[in-house]
Amino acid sequence: MVPPSRIDAAPCMGKRPAWARALPLLAAALVAAWPVHAAAPARPARLGLCAACHGETGVAQIPGAPHLAGQKADYLREALRQYRDGRRNVPLMRAAIGPVSDADLDELARWYSAQTPHVQGNP
Repeated sequence: MVPPSRIDAAPCMGKRPAWARALPLLAAALVAAWPVHAAAPARPARLGLCAACHGETGVAQIPGAPHLAGQKADYLREALRQYRDGRRNVPLMRAAIGPVSDADLDELARWYSAQTPHVQGNP
């Protein structure tokens, strides 16, 4: 005859609590939801003229020029297209952009959106 302690334990052998069985699924979900950090974009070939006013890292170098660091890439891309195509009538920007391709505009937008935004201190 089998002792009672062994009879009770036998049916549960190998079974884990529900939370323990769900743990691998939870871990996989957390890994899948974790933000993926893409490699920093390469420095655009056409950055030079932009950097003269907006800075290489998107922190404006002259008064009146907006900071571009950390702006959304879609916004920057569309704004650059509008300047290039004349839909934003700012002669200085149109002259600075000149006849640039969509690929160049994409590179510039990705570059500036990947930069760390400028944080101003309290006066």
